[in-house]
Amino acid sequence: MPDAITARCPLCQARGLEPTSRTLRCGDVVRAFSYACSHCGLLLDAPADMPDPQHFDTLFRDLCARKPPMAQPGDPFGCDIYTMRTIATRFGLAATPADAMQEEELRKPHGTLAADADLVPLRTLPPTAVSVGVMCSEREAGAVLETAPLYSSWAASIIVLIDRAGPTSEPRQESGDSFARVFSRPLNGDFADQRNALQALCQTAWMFQLDADEDISPELGDSLTRLATLAERQSVVSIGLPRENLVDGRLSDLYPDLQYRLNRREISYEGIVHERPARVWQSSFIALSGSIRHHLTAEHVARRSNAYETLKPGGGRLFEKNALQRPFSAV
Repeated sequence: MPDAITARCPLCQARGLEPTSRTLRCGDVVRAFSYACSHCGLLLDAPADMPDPQHFDTLFRDLCARKPPMAQPGDPFGCDIYTMRTIATRFGLAATPADAMQEEELRKPHGTLAADADLVPLRTLPPTAVSVGVMCSEREAGAVLETAPLYSSWAASIIVLIDRAGPTSEPRQESGDSFARVFSRPLNGDFADQRNALQALCQTAWMFQLDADEDISPELGDSLTRLATLAERQSVVSIGLPRENLVDGRLSDLYPDLQYRLNRREISYEGIVHERPARVWQSSFIALSGSIRHHLTAEHVARRSNAYETLKPGGGRLFEKNALQRPFSAV
């Protein structure tokens, strides 16, 4: 069966708009909404009546410039403080609750109060040390190590974990210097287990994980260390980032394909394939400060989902193959 194509959220771009009974209160006004984004939590009226994306972009900028009235009749969207935090990252800002009530709402999302936040440039937050972790095959290891210096301007270190057979499942160190350390360990068809082994090798409080066929947009690197600081201040343990799946260089329709790859060191992953951090969503958020870029070939797309299905029957997400094979569409 082909995958259903639904409207994109004007904030995070996910095709995740679902009917909702959520309301927001702003002063004496209580506003009911028809739809919510299942990814970022943005509240909307019927998608068919939404303004164009450029108009939304202006509205989000105006909100960050200094909050116009929120949750009033006729407003095309609404947000609580949890979603406001994500909106702010889109414009290089860090959002913190404006008062104790907003702080309580942030601890227990999603709330019923319209967002009220204090905003500062994200770059003004002090950086928190973040290590980069990369899983790769033996064939990919050389190329991964050649790219390691690209992360040296902001990362505390890079740890490379090679899928290589050995007598035990314990990681074996193969080389290392003050910035890059190389280990090997057999993958054995369990991606979460390999990611957890990589987490355990981290010597900083936070790790940002990549695969060998991924890199990042130029603006993302330095933002990661500030996002980690924001997360520490707000008891967040995991941050999701959009991933651009570039199939033969062309952006596919599987976007934003959110990947929770910036995590506290103690967070573990679960799932043999399509692994995700084991955490409650309330202790995570989506940041729109840049993208992970995933470089694929059409040939690889044609076989990857089937290969994952073999590893975990029913878990290969065969529907994703259709979205990967479609060019990106903004609608």
